[in-house]
This record gives sequence, structure tokens and C-alpha cells, in this order.
Amino acid sequence: MAGVRLNHIVKRYSGAEESTVKDFHLEVEDKEFVVLVGASGCGKSTTLRMIAGLEEITEGELYIGDRLVNDVAPKDRDIAMVFQSYALYPHMTVYQNMAFGLKLRKFKKADIDARVREAAKILDIVHLLDRKPKALSGGQRQRVALGRAIVREPQVFLMDEPLSNLDAKLRVQMRAEITKLTKRLGVTTIYVTHDQIEAMTMGDRIVVMDKGIIQQAATPEEIYNHPVNMFVAGFIGSPSMNFLNGTLVQEGSSVFFKTPGVNVEIPAGKAQALKSHLGKDVILGVRPEDIHEEPVFLEASPNTVFNVNVELTENLGHEMYLYLNGIGSGTVIARVDGRSGIKEGTNVKLALDMNKVHFFDKETTLSILAN
Repeated sequence: MAGVRLNHIVKRYSGAEESTVKDFHLEVEDKEFVVLVGASGCGKSTTLRMIAGLEEITEGELYIGDRLVNDVAPKDRDIAMVFQSYALYPHMTVYQNMAFGLKLRKFKKADIDARVREAAKILDIVHLLDRKPKALSGGQRQRVALGRAIVREPQVFLMDEPLSNLDAKLRVQMRAEITKLTKRLGVTTIYVTHDQIEAMTMGDRIVVMDKGIIQQAATPEEIYNHPVNMFVAGFIGSPSMNFLNGTLVQEGSSVFFKTPGVNVEIPAGKAQALKSHLGKDVILGVRPEDIHEEPVFLEASPNTVFNVNVELTENLGHEMYLYLNGIGSGTVIARVDGRSGIKEGTNVKLALDMNKVHFFDKETTLSILAN
């Protein structure tokens, strides 16, 4: 197996004013599972295709292991790619689809048979080897596509939104299977998705991209708990982080965040870190799960309590989303216990967990506390 190093990679299409991928610098360790995540058009699939050799690199160097592969043909890069569309040959059986790449490489028939049957056993598709793709479900087709990659025994797996064509229930199942599979095989994997839940649950590291630029590359926990800017904070998490425009005001020895409908005290440790922004407009970020309605929390944090109107509720059974108005200039979402019994149109007391809120510079959108 091998790591992958992208050394200040740039992709610029002829005639385009801006680069699609800008100064992309990343080192993927051997056996690491790295997820590239971002909205459509952010450059993540283009980056993957450059690693695969399906797109030319405009600037920079790409290494797989210790080998510079900028000018190496895709077939000679020792990678295997799994596509969104499965890309199976409809006239071939599952066995033939999985064996096809090995046949092109002139493997011996006995070696091909051993590899195909071993991969089929790992993926639990031995009973499907004689079927053609049209007779398979979406999940079974995806397993065949994975099997075709496994038999290659490549140094690197590249996966481009492989679960996006599956229904919600099957996506959950398949993402767990892919995670277990790559750990079992110990293969370096670079996985592209627009789904932040896939990114959070599958990756050893997440690379959040926007407009061709890496915004943050870190573990899922680091990305979630310590986003470096508002884009990352808002992209990762469901429902998204709430953002409130307000001002930091010192009153006596305490510092407060003030915005219409909310006046909350900031813990001393955080207040010290925000010292340079006192008297200035800032943006407070709070995740829906860090807004509380439990009486014990309200009593323990009286300086973070506010009254608000509940415009709409969505009860998911185990949890409820409250859509709140009268705070700042927009709607705020809180995630509370599904048994809370809160009704639409009522006024409720809520409290912010000020130990978990984030503060961002209004001009740069960078996290104040992370810099």
C-alpha cells in the first residue's frame, strides 16, 4: 500500500478565468481513509480525477507512494476507482465484470478465479456471480463495483460519490460496509461526497472544500468542535449551525453577547480570548443541540436564558426541531427532546450552552477562538 501526496495542485481549464482547484496541498497517509466533502462545484471530484489520471494537472506535483505520477497513465498508477454510476458492463455477468480488468492485464486464469471468488466472499456476492447487472439491486451493483476494485489489489482506492444513487436506508448500510471493508483490507482510500453525514461517519480525516480551496483538513471531531471559519461551521452538522449577528459588551467584570432577543453572559475563559473584539460586532455560532429547554439547565445557567416564540415544530420521535423567531434577524433552529411537549405558537424559555458556542469575526468569517 502507499500514501498519496498532492503538492500544491492547481487545475485550470482552458479559457476559464479562475482555477477549478487552487493550491491543493494534502498528504494522505498509508491506509488512511480521507473524505473530500463540499457542495457541488467545489472541485472535489476534479481533484479525485486528477489523482486517477483522468484530468491533467495544470500545476503542482502528485505522488503515489514515492513515485511522481503527473505524467503516468491511469492504468499504470496502481489505483482502483469506484464511480457513482457503478460503470458495470451490462452484457457481462458479475464474475466477468470483476475479472475483466485482470484479463486485460494478462493475469493467469487461476489467479483471476482466486481473486474474484475471494472478493465475492468478502462482499457476500458469491451467489450473484452468474447474474447480469440488470438482475441486481442497487446495493448489489455497488458491491460488484467494489469487488471489481478489490480484485485489482491496488495501492489506493478512489471513490466518487459511490452511494448517491442508493435509497436512504441502503446508504446507511453501505457506508458501514465500505468503512469495515477498507479497514479490513488496509488500503489507502480517498472518498468524495457532498453528504456531510457520510464524511463525519466514514473518514479518519475530512477535507472540507469550497470554490476549489481547502477550508479545513482535520479529524471529524476537530472539524465539528473547532471549525476554523463560518463555512466549515455551517457545512458540517445537521441541522446547520445557527449564526447570530451581535455585539460583545463589557458590563462590570462580565462580558455579554447582545443581539435582539438575546443577552447572554460569556464564560470568563472565553471572554478573555474575545478581549480584542470587545465593543465590536461579531457573529455567534451555536449548534441546534446546544440550545436547551430542560429546567435543570435553565436553573444552572440563568445568565444564558432568553424567551422566544416557537414558530414551527418538527417532531422526529426521539428529538424535536424548534423553529424560533424573534432572535436576531432570522430563524434559529433548536434541537430538543422529542418528549418535551413544546407546541407551535407558544413562548418558551431556552438557554445557550455558552461553553460550546463559537465566535466569528464579522469581516473575515474566521473563528476568533481558533486564532
